[in-house]
Amino acid sequence: MKQKLKWVGIVALILMLSACSNVGIGGKQISVGGKNFTEQYLLSEMTAFLLKEEGFKVKQMNNLGSTVVRKALENEQVDMMWEYTGTALITYMGKEPMSDPEKTFEKVKELDAKKGIHWMNMSNVNNTYALAMNEDQAKELGIESISDLAQYINSHPGELTMASDAEFANRADGLPGVEEKYGFKFGSGQIKQMDLGLTQRALNNRQVDVSVAFETDATIVDYDLVTLKDDKSFFPPYRAAVSINKEVYKKYPEIKKITAKLADNLNSDIMRELNYKVDIEGNSVSVVAHDWLVENDLIKE
Repeated sequence: MKQKLKWVGIVALILMLSACSNVGIGGKQISVGGKNFTEQYLLSEMTAFLLKEEGFKVKQMNNLGSTVVRKALENEQVDMMWEYTGTALITYMGKEPMSDPEKTFEKVKELDAKKGIHWMNMSNVNNTYALAMNEDQAKELGIESISDLAQYINSHPGELTMASDAEFANRADGLPGVEEKYGFKFGSGQIKQMDLGLTQRALNNRQVDVSVAFETDATIVDYDLVTLKDDKSFFPPYRAAVSINKEVYKKYPEIKKITAKLADNLNSDIMRELNYKVDIEGNSVSVVAHDWLVENDLIKE
């Protein structure tokens, strides 16, 4: 009788442990990947806050190189991440750039579906190339767009100078392509080549009149620069959107609605300001991400 009771107790214990284990397994768990620069840290952190608010246990896998985190997504080591449409199309898929943001998004969505990756919630955060000027000089010269710049250069040849890294200065999808598309030409002596990290500083120091930049770069805010409107849509779109393992998305379809809160509320200007708070003001990524979400009523304080 004692032996029978002993086995009953063991079976009961096993069932209890199994039940506890199943509770843990049944909880919503997800991993969020991110690249190794401020904007990606912020997107990953904000996504984690939103998911935790909805009961997910989140594992963040940040500070990864672009190709590394992409491979992790393909190999299902990472469940989801914010990726850029242009990076996926040109770098990962080896396709020619496309100028239309929606068509680019649909193309990467179509191609990645074959690899078990689903794209959704394209935002207005566009981390693409841009041409920048000092705000006061741009106003003085009446330059708001690249077409305005082209018109000014054609009317005042040899007057304006530009800072560029060697890659942008020589690639067909860089300055030569911009000049061809908009119909103007900087003289060879007017282009000052330097490391990419120095171009905006040279512009701020009035050593040049125009600089290559990225749309969401924090130094644009720090130096009171303006980016010229790409009114002929030359630069390919690098819109941030969610890419997620298709099986994970099937398991947690609510992630679309959760991450839409970011896609619907973020744009390049806001992202630039958030990058500024981290890169220039020295605030922590977690604090900046949390405060912005609270301010916009996306999570509870």
